[in-house]
Amino acid sequence: MKNLSLIISIVALAAATVFGVLYLTDGSKKSDVATEEVSSEAAASKGDIVYIDLDRILMEYDMANDLRSVVETKVQNIEAEVNRRGKKLENEVKSFQEKLNKGLMTRSVAEVQQQKLVQQEQEFNNYAAQKQAEIQEEQVVMMNQLGDAIKTFIDKYNAEKQYAMILSNNGGAPVITADAALDITDDVIAGLNDEYIKTKNDKSKE
Repeated sequence: MKNLSLIISIVALAAATVFGVLYLTDGSKKSDVATEEVSSEAAASKGDIVYIDLDRILMEYDMANDLRSVVETKVQNIEAEVNRRGKKLENEVKSFQEKLNKGLMTRSVAEVQQQKLVQQEQEFNNYAAQKQAEIQEEQVVMMNQLGDAIKTFIDKYNAEKQYAMILSNNGGAPVITADAALDITDDVIAGLNDEYIKTKNDKSKE
């Protein structure tokens, strides 16, 4: 019975692993770019090298918030099911230990029951690992969808603005400091949200 005492702690660890995955963009991150306050309309000119604050876009883009909400719901459902299964197995292990300590089962019955619990623990670990992979996949798909939508919009946006280059700033890199007039984030967010609203309205009419 030497493996039995480890089952409860292993179950708890497997469940915690699922919830330890970093999912969703951190909305509290702030850009370190040193700029001055400017109006929401970008003042940059054709041929300029400009930049966007990707952290702000991921916080203020309506599509990002909608997708984040969907993923959060899926993750919460996964967490609830993993918790339910983990708690059920933990209770079964505790019940077995209590009966064993009280001498309420024969050695042969106890050995069969222990093997069954060990198998259930292995199945639970596999299940928890599978759900962790699903959470990671949901995050990757969400970020790919956002990245594609932002890139598609900016390509179309720059066909009109004709900037020499648009840098994507994230947490103060690569843009450490710059003229605030070169920050086109407000303009891009407004355009992204307008386009997203139109897309949602068009789909609702179908």
